[in-house]
Amino acid sequence: MHKKRGYHHGNLRQALVDAALNLIEAKGPTGFTLSEAAKEAGVTPAAVYRHFEGREDLIAEAARQGYEIFADVMQYAYDKGQPSALAAFEATGRAYLAFARKYPGHYIAMFESGVSVNSTPELAAVANRASGVLEKAAADLSQHIPPEKRPPASMFSAHIWALSHGVVELFARNSPGRASPFPPEDLLESAIGVYLRGLGLIPADD
Repeated sequence: MHKKRGYHHGNLRQALVDAALNLIEAKGPTGFTLSEAAKEAGVTPAAVYRHFEGREDLIAEAARQGYEIFADVMQYAYDKGQPSALAAFEATGRAYLAFARKYPGHYIAMFESGVSVNSTPELAAVANRASGVLEKAAADLSQHIPPEKRPPASMFSAHIWALSHGVVELFARNSPGRASPFPPEDLLESAIGVYLRGLGLIPADD
């Protein structure tokens, strides 16, 4: 599935991250050792410690890189939906599901590894950038709701993030016993539709 190749010292750090991503996807975030990551990268176990303090540090870097991709994907979706606030918002929701499918190793490192988003300042910063895109999309879409009826953009976006994450975890990652007769994309789109109708942002018969 994955071709191994030799690495020079200059790109060894990235080789180890790539190896970890392969192992995370195949065995889960706690299903491999640093020695296995080193073997996957074609280097000695001692070489790992020149770049990472331990497995959690390695997974945290995989998560940081995942958030970088995720933030870019979300920003692209937001930009592609312009100038329609509704299209931009709905695109960011779909982008969450698309990211989870295309980058499962990164997704697991980010959300299922137990690594805190605040484990490093760099990880926290890029995670905030990603969530900021969704919050901006929520703010754009809700600006016409009367202030007294308008949920804070941070709450609005957190609701949609939770909806998206729940659909991914329960139905898009093949969790045992969680089979659904509906495609994850349909579940997410209909759930967001119900939410937006509740806020009066789309017509009830749309």
